[in-house]
Amino acid sequence: MTNTELTAASPSVPNPATPYQGDIARYWDGEARPVNLRLGDVDGLYHHHYGIGEIDRAALGTPEDSESEKKLISELHRLESAQADFLLANLGDIGPDDTLVDAGCGRGGSMVMAHQRFGCKVEGVTLSAKQAEFANGRARDLGIEDHVRARVCNMLDMPFETGSTAASWNNESSMYVDLHDLFAEHSRVLSVGGRYVTITGCWNPRYGQPSKWVSQINAHFECNIHSRREYLRAMADNRLVPQAVIDLTPDTLPYWELRATSSLVTGIEEAFINSYKDRSFQYVLIAADRV
Repeated sequence: MTNTELTAASPSVPNPATPYQGDIARYWDGEARPVNLRLGDVDGLYHHHYGIGEIDRAALGTPEDSESEKKLISELHRLESAQADFLLANLGDIGPDDTLVDAGCGRGGSMVMAHQRFGCKVEGVTLSAKQAEFANGRARDLGIEDHVRARVCNMLDMPFETGSTAASWNNESSMYVDLHDLFAEHSRVLSVGGRYVTITGCWNPRYGQPSKWVSQINAHFECNIHSRREYLRAMADNRLVPQAVIDLTPDTLPYWELRATSSLVTGIEEAFINSYKDRSFQYVLIAADRV
């Protein structure tokens, strides 16, 4: 792919493959939650996922501090960038000549971080024209539009050649699609030996069925959370061999407990906190190699 091709304007919005995907495109085109935008305003990295790590209480200051809310928002953003950094650290040995794919790229924060980390080319896909426009605008602002681009397209039918990608990922976006279809497409675009990584919330098979908390999360985000077992089975069926399965549930709980004390609450915090505590819901990273 030439730089001229990479800097071309995003294509017009394609007809979504299903009515559900049309609903999702409209949902994210209209989404403008402060919890996503105000956190991104901290340093220009706009994410659409949650955080991991211990809270730096010293950085929060005291409740009497006039800057306490600003400091809390900065700490939440630090935790979500730590999550993205952890995902990227599990992509393996990536060089500047490689191409990566962010499936469900949102406003592009992880793509920017990937290019800054590896110096490589990063392609993002999203159903949302507004998200793609935002991500491409940020790439232009940073002067990296020759290396970072978001496209409006379906992650189940990505416009990349077979075997052309060194690594790919879904960061909290796999709950919007059928896993067998998703992993078949990642397996197609990945080179043999390429690495796929996902960080996702999944319901715990040991709980028996999705809990009421998981059902609330599904309704809130108009998604369909899968079980951990479904992820592993669908990977095995599509030549993706897990190399690591890491339970990040204890690492993400501090983020949610801190967020619940902020002005950015959306009403879904209780469901996440309770489901993580009763273990009906888990936050996991799965890294798998294409064979």
